[in-house]
Amino acid sequence: MSMDAEAIADRQRLRRKLSFWRFMGLVALIVGVLALGYAAADRLGLIPGQTHIARISINGVITGNRRIADLMQQVGRQKSVAGVVISINSPGGTTTGSEELFRNIRTLSQRKPLVAFVDGTAASGGYITAIAADHIVARETSLVGSIGVLFQYPEVSQLLDKLGVKVDTVKSAPLKAEPSGFTPTSPEARAALQSVVNDTYDWFKRIVRDRRGMNDSELATVSTGQIFSGHQGVPLKLVDALGTERDAVAWLEKEKGVHPGLPVRDWRPRGESSLSPFVWAAFGADMFGFEQVAESIRRASAATQLDGLLTLWQPAEK
Repeated sequence: MSMDAEAIADRQRLRRKLSFWRFMGLVALIVGVLALGYAAADRLGLIPGQTHIARISINGVITGNRRIADLMQQVGRQKSVAGVVISINSPGGTTTGSEELFRNIRTLSQRKPLVAFVDGTAASGGYITAIAADHIVARETSLVGSIGVLFQYPEVSQLLDKLGVKVDTVKSAPLKAEPSGFTPTSPEARAALQSVVNDTYDWFKRIVRDRRGMNDSELATVSTGQIFSGHQGVPLKLVDALGTERDAVAWLEKEKGVHPGLPVRDWRPRGESSLSPFVWAAFGADMFGFEQVAESIRRASAATQLDGLLTLWQPAEK
């Protein structure tokens, strides 16, 4: 009987130990999930409360993006945001997307102290993004400029001739749906396209002149489509100062009265959980810290959406 009682007591002690460790395991799981959720929310700029500087990153090819516009409105309304750093690493994109981004940043700058930091490339539409800020800080080896506009389309008429394919077209006027790519571009169609490119190029140069305070001679020097380093960009008035993001934040503190020592927190668009597999893949890579992989996926997705006039820097292929 004593042996049976001792065995029962041992089993009861074992059960209590097992129950204790099960409970501790459940607590650890809950804490882990909460920690991951907090970290993810912090990466997405969703933790309220503490006063901070918001970082909005513009990476890759620029297209029209309603979520970025909504994000900037949210940042502008958030009382805990003391200032904004627009971090740019973009070769540009569509003219309409770049114009939309420029206007959204200008609107945000009316509500929050704002600075641009070129963390790699701010070319073409990426430079339009940068000049929306009142102050631009770039690394010495960053790339800036490429002020210009282009319109590209394939012309495959000779290939179709070799294949014995003919495309018939019925249209209301000679310039409708030109250029088609199926026939050589007529002088009239080319002239019409050139007038659109020239008009958009004039718009680009106007905002550069107005935002950067350039005279006609200075503007002519930088608006050849050439790319410049950040170091070259300072005397050309393309960039205000050389440095890191810390230097951009220091400018906000010194010139805009932002309290020193505030943390810089990433703000990212909500709603990136659309049904697009590109978006899901990029979001997943971001969540697990694979930011370069996420950015590559976003670029691949954006490259399938380009249409119309482009203000995009493309390195020459050799």
